[in-house]
Amino acid sequence: MRTDDHNIELYYETFGFDHDPALLLISGLGSQLLGWSEEFCLGFVDRGFFVVRFDNRDIGLSSRVDESLQYDLSDMAADGLAVLDALGVEKAHVVGMSMGGMIVQTLAIEHPERLLTATSIMSSTGVPGSNTSTPEALAAINTPAPLDRAEAIALDIVHRKVWASPEWFDEQAVTEYFEAAWDRSSNGRPDRQMAAIGASGSREDLLTSIATPTLVIHGDEDTLINISCGRRTAELIPDAEFLEIEGMGHDICVQAWPLIISSVTNLAARNA
Repeated sequence: MRTDDHNIELYYETFGFDHDPALLLISGLGSQLLGWSEEFCLGFVDRGFFVVRFDNRDIGLSSRVDESLQYDLSDMAADGLAVLDALGVEKAHVVGMSMGGMIVQTLAIEHPERLLTATSIMSSTGVPGSNTSTPEALAAINTPAPLDRAEAIALDIVHRKVWASPEWFDEQAVTEYFEAAWDRSSNGRPDRQMAAIGASGSREDLLTSIATPTLVIHGDEDTLINISCGRRTAELIPDAEFLEIEGMGHDICVQAWPLIISSVTNLAARNA
């Protein structure tokens, strides 16, 4: 689909039936829609949702934005709405992880009329320097990726180990994921997305105005965005629920799926 913003094209996929309540999944920094695995999406379909996942701008099969054009999280939030518009969806439950959680927060601030519920997973409020990443995680996130397929995938796996759920890390599954992501699209621009995060600044004052029913989820083993950031997000959003997942790092591994799916489903049921 094509947006009105500089003719940016966004690639999306759907699961389930379009007469069911829509659930929009928003990916994190440098992460293609593959970050929301098909099995995870179908878990929501089984709960009665029409699931939508898409590639953010500058990643996957969506457009690479011209270098002369600057954008921020508000623009990326508008991309999510453009996907819903293309599907004829007026309102949706919206779930985002990491940078996607920041986009979900932005949607709840700027476009509350389009949201039924909001779920922010392993994210932060945008206050500069508040993520309290470990030195190892900070070094990993700032390491340029090699251009060679084998080297890039190997480095991705090394980095994932730094912030992944330590007891649940599955190297074979992670390897298959990064291989699929590389073969699908190897020319993403996470640096442009990182710049969008930086350009957006803090949302702390604005989070207090959110009226959308909100769930904040964070793992206690997150070395990239410390769990204190999730707690702070939930503290600022009126009546937000906070779910701490023991053993979860900065990834959504299969062991955490049942709790995440049931928690989002329960939030939706209470706010149908």
